[in-house]
Amino acid sequence: PSQAVRQKFFYVQEVGYFETTPPYFTERQNLNSYLIVYTLSGKGELRYNHKKYMVYPGQAFYINCIPHHWYACADNSGWDILWLHFNGVTAHGYYDEFSKNQFSIVKFDDTFFIESTMRRILSLTIKKDIHSEIISSNLIVNLLTELIIRNNDKSLALSFMPDYIKTTLKELEKHFLEPFSLENLAASIGVSKYHLSREFKKYIGTTLNEYVITLRLNYAKELLRYTQNSVGDIAFACGINQVSHFINLFKSREGMTPLQYRKEWYVQTN
Repeated sequence: PSQAVRQKFFYVQEVGYFETTPPYFTERQNLNSYLIVYTLSGKGELRYNHKKYMVYPGQAFYINCIPHHWYACADNSGWDILWLHFNGVTAHGYYDEFSKNQFSIVKFDDTFFIESTMRRILSLTIKKDIHSEIISSNLIVNLLTELIIRNNDKSLALSFMPDYIKTTLKELEKHFLEPFSLENLAASIGVSKYHLSREFKKYIGTTLNEYVITLRLNYAKELLRYTQNSVGDIAFACGINQVSHFINLFKSREGMTPLQYRKEWYVQTN
């Protein structure tokens, strides 16, 4: 890649399609690179961070190549993979975001996305011009975004939530304009308020109170955009009885006052 690309964008170091059979393996460390390996067919084994992982079709691993790592074909019939070594000025930040909860193998339900993206990166490397390098950088960003979302989703996805957390979300979205009481909510759900607070934060990533505030402010933004109601009326309509408190909440989260928001976002309606 050109020096300009190295300084500004993600760039491809190596990319390819590989059909492997036992006893194929790769073992290395201290390589200044990040690696994505996607399994097309067969089965692979990854050893990373002192743990072993099996990798099946439709799954990918994404690793920092500085620590010791080892991966190999783990299927007598072979292991077919697409692989991408890349780097870039923000590569470390993306990997930190991916691995901040825990490292894991990522499963793709939509295999077309990752396969087509990696194959397109492969085809672009045949061209050696600035345009193909910038397009490849954009495709790498798309890949990393998908990997980060899928890795984080395992702890947040609705399918993994206890039923009482799903019920809590529905209750909050139905009654967020009413006075909020943790005690009453927990009693209606059938769990202790301490347990509900802890588990809600674990699965949703924010506190119950902050979630209610977010729902109220989202509603306030709709009123600011589509009505000419006063800020005071909107505050009360959102269940916030002190106008000054409403303005402070709004400004601390949106970076502007309600009236500034209206000026920027108001939509004229008939």
